[in-house]
Amino acid sequence: MGRAKVWILLILVSMAALAGCGPEASPAEFTVSAAVSLKDALEAFQPIFEKEHGVKLLYNFGASGTLMQQILQGAPVDVFISAGSKPMDDLEAKGKVVPGTRRPVVKNTLVLVVPKEVSQGDALTFRRLTSDGNFRLAIGEPGTVPAGAYAKQVLEHLGIYQRLEAEKRLVFAGDVRQVLAYVERGEVDGGLVYKTDAALSEKVRVTDEAPSDWHEPIVYPGAVVEGTAHPDLAREFLRQLTEGKGKAILEDYGFTVVEP
Repeated sequence: MGRAKVWILLILVSMAALAGCGPEASPAEFTVSAAVSLKDALEAFQPIFEKEHGVKLLYNFGASGTLMQQILQGAPVDVFISAGSKPMDDLEAKGKVVPGTRRPVVKNTLVLVVPKEVSQGDALTFRRLTSDGNFRLAIGEPGTVPAGAYAKQVLEHLGIYQRLEAEKRLVFAGDVRQVLAYVERGEVDGGLVYKTDAALSEKVRVTDEAPSDWHEPIVYPGAVVEGTAHPDLAREFLRQLTEGKGKAILEDYGFTVVEP
């Protein structure tokens, strides 16, 4: 072999070696749309799942009804976790859920919260909601926010929903975290939120807890979304939340995990 050919061969080998040392391909992106009340717990689980599976986990948090509409409109989502059954039921009816993948993930409780600085004598309770008309109460929008739907059921059980709505004493919010923010800022006298959300705030305190028979069961279903490019990974994500490392994190944040 001539000297020139040897040099050409060495150059080609070097170029191939350099190409192999280039930047690694970006990890696959995996999208989860979930009820905003799960935000803190799922963000704590994020680095664990990313490290174990070599993916970039993207979250989209919001009101469950809004997230459901986004999926129906074609938003690229791999897993959906709703704070109530209806948004998931609607997706299933439209054929947007992979059959056999729906499973209950966690349960929650609805509580009445007030600004922390309000005295015990002035703080709203369920009894005072029925007897004292001089207050403003924040709840989620019942049509799109599951926490709002549960809140409406509680107020209907107490026989006061229509009156409070007619007297404009209800302040409707776009999601449960907005309800919490209204209470924290003192813009309302109280709000109905999930127990897990109340536990995250140092600016509110719980004055009452709604008995479970005052509303439909607060169960968060999760499912793999039809059309996902990562069906096995999506199933594993849901499994981790009820059986794996995600389970302990959810429990740390106050959720009751529904085991399979």
